[in-house]
Amino acid sequence: MADAPPPPRASLGNLALVWRFTARYPVRILLALIALVTAAGATLWVPRTFKQVVDKGFASGDFDAASVAPYFEGLIAVVVVLALSTAVRFYMVSWLGERTVADIRAAVHRNLLRQPPGWFETNRPSEIASRLTADTAVIEQIVGGTVSIALRNLLVGVGGVITLFALAPKLAVYLIIGLPLVTLPIMILGRRVRSFSRTSQDRIADIGAMTAETLGAMRIVQAFGQEDRESERFRGAVNRGFQAARRRFATRAAMTAAVIFLLFGAMTMLLWEAVQDVANGTISGGSITAFVITAGLVSGSFGALTEVYGDLLRGSGAAARLAELLRVEPEISAPADPVPLPEPARGAIAFDHVTFRYPTRPELAALHDFSLEVSPGETVAVVGPSGAGKSTLFQLVQRFYDPQSGEIRVDGVPVHRADPAEVRARIAMVPQETVIFAASARDNLRYGRWDASDEAIWAAAEAANAAEFLRALPDGLDTFLGEAGARLSGGQRQRVAIARALLRDAPILLLDEATSALDAESERLVQSALDRLMANRTTLVIAHRLATVRAAGRIVVMDAGRIVETGTHAELIGGGGLYARLASLQFSEAA
Repeated sequence: MADAPPPPRASLGNLALVWRFTARYPVRILLALIALVTAAGATLWVPRTFKQVVDKGFASGDFDAASVAPYFEGLIAVVVVLALSTAVRFYMVSWLGERTVADIRAAVHRNLLRQPPGWFETNRPSEIASRLTADTAVIEQIVGGTVSIALRNLLVGVGGVITLFALAPKLAVYLIIGLPLVTLPIMILGRRVRSFSRTSQDRIADIGAMTAETLGAMRIVQAFGQEDRESERFRGAVNRGFQAARRRFATRAAMTAAVIFLLFGAMTMLLWEAVQDVANGTISGGSITAFVITAGLVSGSFGALTEVYGDLLRGSGAAARLAELLRVEPEISAPADPVPLPEPARGAIAFDHVTFRYPTRPELAALHDFSLEVSPGETVAVVGPSGAGKSTLFQLVQRFYDPQSGEIRVDGVPVHRADPAEVRARIAMVPQETVIFAASARDNLRYGRWDASDEAIWAAAEAANAAEFLRALPDGLDTFLGEAGARLSGGQRQRVAIARALLRDAPILLLDEATSALDAESERLVQSALDRLMANRTTLVIAHRLATVRAAGRIVVMDAGRIVETGTHAELIGGGGLYARLASLQFSEAA
């Protein structure tokens, strides 16, 4: 597996990813922009109305309320336009934010489903989940608020500057000269915000990963009495997250304080100059009123842009982390021109001089020059001590990994030259660690054959000895089974997995200690169902309990990634090798 890429730099260019998804909705963007421009124009029209009120009303010698009433009526009309356009803008940008985040989440999730299991050995699922939640929440804030606010303030700021020059050019020049004093602290402190934002997001991801890990292993935590230690470890992670966030918001607070001080300090000096111009008669009272209001809008707009810049940097970091997940290409994928598997399916399996090392354990060969042929319809049991490489066979035949040398074939076709989806469609599997999804019993049973009817589901449940407890569930097949099947016992979960494999009705069956969690009576019933299922199907059985494989047509004994013995139960017992020693230990313990 390739080395992990270096952490992405938090530059605003990373937001191109967000724009790529948002740009799919041009009509919504156009409506939002029209509403935004209308709202900005209405905002800038307010000072003009006050100028007219002062110059044509209060400043005249014969002040009459009726004379200024039309201007106030006009102001009400402007406020109505401002309110409506702001509401439309808010709705449109909120819609765009939520839709963009939904599309990004779906795209990332779709790409993650393409990755082989080995990729998740070096990329923690809990940390990835944090990216899909915390980072996308930041993106939603950017699209649904920050960008809109930035554009609005930019329009008000630029339009306000133009208005200031129209009202009082000399005062406007003084104001513009002071702007570099505002941008300088933004540039200096913005760089620190950039690095602190990335660190803060990483600490949040750590907290999410630790939470998922601890809650997922709650029984182990409590069984070993590690509640206090886990609580302390989590508190440490939370404190590290707080310290990282504190550095970020402290820097942003300093940046905001500096900008506000410089802005309003400059405004105070401008007001003093304006008072002198009014006294000298070079500018009207209405103009200075409009100038002050507009300058306040300009100051507020550019001040708000400093806040926006920090948010954009956070969004940039989040976008970069999500882009990593979108860019990753699966190491296991269908070739450009896949070789089709022959029809009808026969179920032949062959391992030809296969050597394989897991990416996370390259120093140790899980399989070493391994060769095995399984004929269509044959049942082969694979036994051996832990770490012998038994489960690796299942991983390779389903092409979750590719071997470093040698070849695996299904129905005569090398699996690396076929479409992995086509290969896996011919395989049904019952894993040792049963996977039950947080869904209904029906959805769990039909997971391998989604279009199965209820009649077929119940037939599979009957064959797996699962129908009785499924009928006893509160809502039958519609009963929610809980997180990881929490509402079922271990034996019941195992029988649901067996029924799932029965329902798939594939020509190749992989059984990884499929009866390990059953009591004696259930095991007898399920084993008889498996015997019927295995008839005329190619079956590979991994067994730790040798009593379950006595009737297998062929038993393959593995040790350290190699085949050390092959034969029937009677032949291997008589051979006095590894199988005989394992059998002696197990059967003596059972006695």
